[in-house]
Amino acid sequence: MPTNELEQRIESIEMRLMHLDAALDEMTHALLQQEQLTRTQAKTIERLEGQLRGLAASYPASPDAEPPPPHY
Repeated sequence: MPTNELEQRIESIEMRLMHLDAALDEMTHALLQQEQLTRTQAKTIERLEGQLRGLAASYPASPDAEPPPPHY
């Protein structure tokens, strides 16, 4: 194999590797952002569940258990 052809192949492989490294870096960055978003959303859901439980505790269990309105 001529030296020039070998150098071209090596350069081609190096370019492909460079692009793959860049793509991997982008994917890693996107994954880290998604993990952070997932953690934030999980905390928000936990907070909202706590608020919902607090609101549910203040309401009667069934409509029959609710006292009649004052005008009756």
